[in-house]
Amino acid sequence: MAGSDEEYLITRKKQIERRQKIVTIVSMFSFFGSTVFAVIPVIQQASQPKPAIASPSAESVLQQQARGYELVLQREPENQVALEKLSVLRLQLKDAKGAIEPLEKLVQLRPDRQDYKVVLEQIIKQQGNSEQ
Repeated sequence: MAGSDEEYLITRKKQIERRQKIVTIVSMFSFFGSTVFAVIPVIQQASQPKPAIASPSAESVLQQQARGYELVLQREPENQVALEKLSVLRLQLKDAKGAIEPLEKLVQLRPDRQDYKVVLEQIIKQQGNSEQ
């Protein structure tokens, strides 16, 4: 009987090893198959030309920022930061006439700031030269 028990154990061990190999192979195919199915759409998407995204122009961004500062000034007419930023934005938008009003208010609020006076004088001088 001892011989048949050993044969049974050897046979049983071979069956278990064979099943382990089959499960390992099936698992590997499943893993690689799922990886391939996940990678293919990514590769297809990367190879397709991307549509041009309409980005807002710099001018429209500046105009939106200026509107934001105008809203702040409606609530707080003496907000010096908003006045300064609004005047700078209007100068960047080449709206010198629009920049004069906030600068005049800044000069009234802060007569000690010479830079506000100098910029205001330069803008008024440029306006006078361009109208001639």
